[in-house]
Amino acid sequence: MAFDIEMIRKVYTEMPGKIEAARKALGRPLTLAEKILFSHLHNDQKLQNFDRGVNYVDFAPDRVAMQDATAQMALLQFMQAGRPKVAVPSTVHCDHLIQAKDGANKDLETALNTNKEVYDFLASVSNKYGIGFWKAGAGIIHQVVLENYAFPGGLMIGTDSHTPNAGGLGMIAIGVGGADACDVMAGLAWELKWPKLIGIKLTGKLNGWTSAKDVILKVAGILTVKGGTGAIVEYFGEGADSISATGKATICNMGAEIGATCSLFAYDEKMAAYLKGTLREDVAELADQIREHLRPDEEIYSSPEKYYDQVIEINLDELEPHVNGPFTPDLAWPISRFAEAVKVNNWPEKLEVALIGSCTNSSYEDITRSASIAQQAVDKNLKSKAEFTVTPGSEQVRYTIARDGLLNIFDKIGGVVLANACGPCIGQWSRHIDDPNRKNSIITSFNRNFAKRNDGHSGTHAFVASPEIVTAFAIAGDLTFNPLKDKLKNENGEEVMLDEPTGHELPARGFAVEDAGYQAPAEDGSSVEVAVSPESQRLQLLAPFAAWEGTDLYGLKLLIKAKGKCTTDHISMAGPWLKYRGHLDNISNNLLIGAVNYFNDKTDSVKNQLTGEYGPVPATQRAYKAQGIGSIVVGDENYGEGSSREHAAMEPRHLGVRAILVKSFARIHETNLKKQGMLALTFVNKEDYDKVQEDDMIDIKGLSQFVPGKTLTVVLNHTDGSKDEFEVNHTYNDQQIEWFKAGGALNIIRMKFAVGG
Repeated sequence: MAFDIEMIRKVYTEMPGKIEAARKALGRPLTLAEKILFSHLHNDQKLQNFDRGVNYVDFAPDRVAMQDATAQMALLQFMQAGRPKVAVPSTVHCDHLIQAKDGANKDLETALNTNKEVYDFLASVSNKYGIGFWKAGAGIIHQVVLENYAFPGGLMIGTDSHTPNAGGLGMIAIGVGGADACDVMAGLAWELKWPKLIGIKLTGKLNGWTSAKDVILKVAGILTVKGGTGAIVEYFGEGADSISATGKATICNMGAEIGATCSLFAYDEKMAAYLKGTLREDVAELADQIREHLRPDEEIYSSPEKYYDQVIEINLDELEPHVNGPFTPDLAWPISRFAEAVKVNNWPEKLEVALIGSCTNSSYEDITRSASIAQQAVDKNLKSKAEFTVTPGSEQVRYTIARDGLLNIFDKIGGVVLANACGPCIGQWSRHIDDPNRKNSIITSFNRNFAKRNDGHSGTHAFVASPEIVTAFAIAGDLTFNPLKDKLKNENGEEVMLDEPTGHELPARGFAVEDAGYQAPAEDGSSVEVAVSPESQRLQLLAPFAAWEGTDLYGLKLLIKAKGKCTTDHISMAGPWLKYRGHLDNISNNLLIGAVNYFNDKTDSVKNQLTGEYGPVPATQRAYKAQGIGSIVVGDENYGEGSSREHAAMEPRHLGVRAILVKSFARIHETNLKKQGMLALTFVNKEDYDKVQEDDMIDIKGLSQFVPGKTLTVVLNHTDGSKDEFEVNHTYNDQQIEWFKAGGALNIIRMKFAVGG
């Protein structure tokens, strides 16, 4: 029986009536995303025809998922909410804190010792508050969720930007910060701006070397890293129905790279087969009973341009394998043009490391297709020219592929199996390299490839492709190789070609596992103790942020004017900093250390206006905080792109930054800033960014009349006595303004659930 089957049964029982009411209210057919959203409106939310991209709407998600790096802060916040148990089914997954270095067994053993304090905290807090706990080694959160919890037509939030992976099973699954998760676990409504809708019609069928990964690599090239911001991307058409459930999940997972709220596929036979293959036939039977409600209305298919804000059509028959990168996931190259791009741009042609797996591409189908290429290398007397690593997505996948002999195939070409964890995908990689400063190339089947993302080295050119293409490149060791047409010279000096990959969507003998790694919570957790040592360097109980003082803000220092791309990796790096994810003060020492200072083109080097000297960003901000001086951060386009990590919002808040002023925000980061009581502002005229000078004293006026839809005023007081004054926008609604005034959303939750209150 599936987890939480009664909850799923209740959703399906109520869904048809709610959808019919919405269809009647709108007077038109509904897309799948609309059906799921309308059927998950919070009880206090009035049904109406919401304006896309305009109206804030309250929802009631079915469940919450958290990974260990973000769960620490989410649960530290939840502990202050005053509830004895989570209000909706919730889980914690220990996948981010395992560093890839020596191989699966040694790395897991090291992680268990190194992170014992954190794992014990997460296990005990989960046990106390009724949260399912998946131990280290159980697998990557998104793969485990797909195998156990995702269900067609559901609504889930997760404290990781790749939560949309569950869209592969027809679920609206959205990445959020820990404060949002805290709200839902506390039984409160979850707020989201009613999304725009992008429809992607898939025709034809994948063939040859082309895989589901190439669909999203192509889409990323079309929409760019911010083209999906504020939108749900809904895939439809006969091509969509032909893709496996795990292939659909790959596409939805990497939709985070285009800024999409989430991505979604309609319920079909592929999803039903996957549910049955993962021992959830009961869910498939329930879904079959309301199948029509788990797909768009028929009229949507015939006239999609009437119902989506944007429609893109991709013919899978003609789709080429793609390689995206370097340094950004939307720089898309069809394989036929990639070799030329490598040469023209002078990217390192020699491939040093090839890595397959991750939450994006670690399914049984992915592994079997890659293994078919590896087996050819064995049969045709080829050896891997590059280092080659394999990251299984879950213990269930790892156990099954070991049983079926696939790991032995990778071993024969020198592949190293890493732990069932995020590893190099998130920078948890102790890479063996002779000179970390030299230019070099790697290729992965992961999702992100920002500079320094995988190994912390700025010279590493990271490219993204499907697992089978990555495996072929590993064998060739050369990025100018095209496996569709180029030959390789084997150990005997013979020229051979690789044949097209083959694979299986599901294991013929079914999935198997001895210990999946799950720990159920106590029925009554009231007596469970959650201990956090005051001396701990890994965990720190939270103190409430101060409420707004009730006045305009004057005399703010400019902490940094960030130049160009400034992702959450630039604002709050992962890698070695992951160990401090439960200790706000310690992790704040990485605040904006990766951002490029506009005034000197350096990272982690800003002018301290108190001393006139240049120094690290965190130390400079701590100096301002010690003097009781607020500050402001100025940024460029799509500020906060990437991960859902709310540390990127909590760190500046903790250190005394009062406002973030940018050209545009990524969705999750803007919400995280609001939740923590920060001012998230955008330039009305983007050219005003150029007016900000290094030594400015900055005022923010109009806060006493802070209301939705009304601009605020920023005054730049320059050192020569002149001023620049201009309007700035915000997207705060009434509730979010209350968060700001209270000093953060958690302060309001605490008041609502005060003991005896």
